[in-house]
Amino acid sequence: MNELGVEGANELLGKLEFHPVFTAHPTEARRKAVEGKIRRISNLLEERPRLGGSDLVENERHMLQEIDALVRTSPIALKKPTPVEEADTIIDIFDNTLFDVIPVIYRRFDDWVLGDKAGTVPPLCPAFFHPGSWIGSDRDGNPNVTAKVSREVAAKYFTHMVLKLEDKCRRIGRNLTLEATYSKPSAELINLWNHQVEMSTQYTARAELISEHEPHRAVMLVMADRLNATVRRITDTMYHSADEFLDDLRVVQRSLAACGAVRAAYGPVQTIIWQVESFGFHMVEMEFRQHSVVHARALKDIHENGIHGDLQPMTREVIDTFRAIGSIQKRYGKKMAHRYIISFTKSAQHVADVFELAHLSFAHEEDVPELDVIPLFEQLEDLEGCVDVLDQMLTLPVVQKRLAQTNRRMEVMLGYSDSSKDAGPTTAMLALHSAQERIAKWAEKNDIDLVLMHGRGGAVGRGGGPANKAVLAQPKGSVNCFFKLTEQGEVIFARYGNRTLAQRHVESVAAATLLQSAPSVEKTNTETTQKFWDMAEKLNTASHERYLDLLNTEDFTPWFSTVTPLTEVGLLPIGSRPAKRGLGAKSLDDLRTIPWIFSWSQARINLAAWYGLGTACEQLGDLDQLKAAYQEWPFFRTFIDNIEMSIAKTDQRIAKMYLHLGDRQDLSEKVFTEMQLTRKWVLAIVGDEWPLQRRRVLGCAVRVRNPYVDALSIAQVRALREVRMNQDEMAEEKKAEYMSLILSTVTGVSAGLQNTG
Repeated sequence: MNELGVEGANELLGKLEFHPVFTAHPTEARRKAVEGKIRRISNLLEERPRLGGSDLVENERHMLQEIDALVRTSPIALKKPTPVEEADTIIDIFDNTLFDVIPVIYRRFDDWVLGDKAGTVPPLCPAFFHPGSWIGSDRDGNPNVTAKVSREVAAKYFTHMVLKLEDKCRRIGRNLTLEATYSKPSAELINLWNHQVEMSTQYTARAELISEHEPHRAVMLVMADRLNATVRRITDTMYHSADEFLDDLRVVQRSLAACGAVRAAYGPVQTIIWQVESFGFHMVEMEFRQHSVVHARALKDIHENGIHGDLQPMTREVIDTFRAIGSIQKRYGKKMAHRYIISFTKSAQHVADVFELAHLSFAHEEDVPELDVIPLFEQLEDLEGCVDVLDQMLTLPVVQKRLAQTNRRMEVMLGYSDSSKDAGPTTAMLALHSAQERIAKWAEKNDIDLVLMHGRGGAVGRGGGPANKAVLAQPKGSVNCFFKLTEQGEVIFARYGNRTLAQRHVESVAAATLLQSAPSVEKTNTETTQKFWDMAEKLNTASHERYLDLLNTEDFTPWFSTVTPLTEVGLLPIGSRPAKRGLGAKSLDDLRTIPWIFSWSQARINLAAWYGLGTACEQLGDLDQLKAAYQEWPFFRTFIDNIEMSIAKTDQRIAKMYLHLGDRQDLSEKVFTEMQLTRKWVLAIVGDEWPLQRRRVLGCAVRVRNPYVDALSIAQVRALREVRMNQDEMAEEKKAEYMSLILSTVTGVSAGLQNTG
């Protein structure tokens, strides 16, 4: 604010966009029923300071009821959720936090800029929060997500959203009891009412019965009836788009403001306007994703057999997916389904394949849906070659045409998972930082309005950690007031589980996005990156060698399966997606990153977050330079802080118990030695005697939880030892008891550690 001044800050605020994308990655081990009880207990605790007397007694009674029910509730679901059921997670978050909290956040930004005038004058804060979702649309490796499922989920989101708006509109309308004599309606509002009369005398007559001489109220009640008709698809009276509904809301707002009722205009009416601007009629923008190999195989099949020939089931499903996108756009609007992400993008041809498949799926050109095709760069070699692929993309006529339609806005996604599993955490983070820097320069050179999407998980090994710090560590030109990332599994509940958490998270990310876009912050990031990059390259080389030395050790994969609950994690009913990709999984390379990281966190080792860094620091041997980088370079500070958090959640004593499950002393020693070395160097860099010493709130939270997690971990490792040692001789009933114990402890440990995948 001081650097930019009020005008400059307002200009940045006007460009601000935060786009979290909720995914169904199976990293939240808690049941939805358990989450609901935890949320209600949390809400009751928040209420207590404001209560007294009998209200406080009643609060305590309700809380004890919830705690008693929670203790008696099984932590494990009876079955895996279907993709349609997974959509309920987002609807739950939407109902409990987002729908009401997001306008409050906008209002707080207005308070900051406008002061006492906020709520009585036109707002300055734009609707910058636009959620997306992969739930019901991400089919990469998940055969359960079909075209039929995508249609069902889209209908579910749409119906819920419009009914929510109907209720809100009706409640606002009932309160607009402004008598026409004292609050004269504008000519524009009268015209809107006349249009409503022409449309449906039934709706207007019903409104007039309870709103005689209250035109603003009557108009809003008819608007609510039209929303109900929208859900029921009554063509003559329904709203055909969210923009049409917004136009009517703004007519009401302008009329209220003109007659002096500014607090109604810029209070409740502005609130619902913000809600429609943020969520539309779609609630979330569905993003479709599929593996590049699937597209290549489908095209080959079509070219050989013809679009109407005897095609493989997978090819048919690909065609049906594009047709589903087309029908969703026609029925619910283009915003609901216009993004298509290509996993494992390795060339511009993979982008061309998607556009070709979309066109082949329809008989008529006008039926082809509008698509923003997004390349996803995940593996180390793909991150290194991403700019070459983007250059090739710009030569494609279909891409040039789409850029002209979007004012040259282009999205590029970077994956934080596969690069980390394949190359190690240090190498992956540096490769991602370098890729972002190069993509940002490429975008500036080619006049591209760049949106970088960050495919982050909850665990440090998948790009986890505080989102606001991640924003501030981004290279120059990679944010530009727009931040987009995946929010998944345990992260969704941790960040959006109640209103206080959701408000704090969204505000902190929004503030960081604005701050990162300020010239001084961009300048600092650029200068410190240049200053310390040679040091980072040395860390990269040494840590990468150390990491590959571990993974390439003979029989590492079976040993990993033995010393962690990898097999048991795969049995948990915590997501509709398999633990292995549908293209076939025969080795560690084919294993999804989530069970890789999840399993190491269960063993209290968290290897995926830090392995190799200790050796790299030891070989560098320059503590002063490392400390300087930590103090001056935002990227390096965020990286080290996240590793410190991960180390705080490891336990050397318990880790030894898990490592003893295997019979490979050499591998155990490698892991344990690196763990101790990394801990030593990280503490030296940050200047702490123990992990999180100076980060008091986070450190206290981890220290309070750890003893409870320790007990669960010990129970888990003992049960694993019994199963591993006596599996052949153990009776089925006894084995089932042990498996139940193991799965229960997995859910408990993941809840206690929080960022597990």
